Amino acid sequence: MSDGFAEMITRANGFFTDLRANNTRDFYEAHKATYTAEIKKPAELLADLFAEDLAKHTGRAHKPKVFRIHRDVRFSKDKTPYNTHLHLLWSQPSQAPTPAWFFGASPDYLILGMGVMHLEKDGLTAYRNMVDRHGDNLTDAMDASGATLSDWGPDPLKRVPKPFDPDHPHAELLKRKAFALSADLPGGWQEAGLLKTLNAMIPPLLPAWRILHETFPG
Repeated sequence: MSDGFAEMITRANGFFTDLRANNTRDFYEAHKATYTAEIKKPAELLADLFAEDLAKHTGRAHKPKVFRIHRDVRFSKDKTPYNTHLHLLWSQPSQAPTPAWFFGASPDYLILGMGVMHLEKDGLTAYRNMVDRHGDNLTDAMDASGATLSDWGPDPLKRVPKPFDPDHPHAELLKRKAFALSADLPGGWQEAGLLKTLNAMIPPLLPAWRILHETFPG
């Protein structure tokens, strides 16, 4: 049974399609009230509800976040002011890297994912050591999840970083500066309900989440 969030996605797709065609302050201000009432507010409710579900599945509290529609254009050649997608994030309340969950909706995609983004210094070292030691377990979990490696995050290195062998069996994973898996929502999700569908997508990702959680406990 639909939980009402399907209507939010339908309205979001229509709004973002129009915004792509007219990504200006005048257009946004004219439709801001509609965006707030029909997309932002329902998304905040979805974020809160799914945070509770993630806590039940993982045993860890997750803080929900709905990303702002305003783009940060300070260091971008693209100066269009607004994002044309809806992104949500659930992360553990920690200053250290921890595996987070994310949801993305746009006219082009509808996905749920999980991973550790923007790894640096000690976090990157910990990730590479995990791949070196437990890469087989990670790839088994990836295969079982039915998800694919996401291209979110920094571009991977062109070469395997030292001190690892260039012919390492998990060379492609070692090159990455972030690790995330994502999966498209299955057909028929509208009838099942968005929240129920997202909940059903958690268990296949949990084995990979546990490996990352052991590496980045927070």
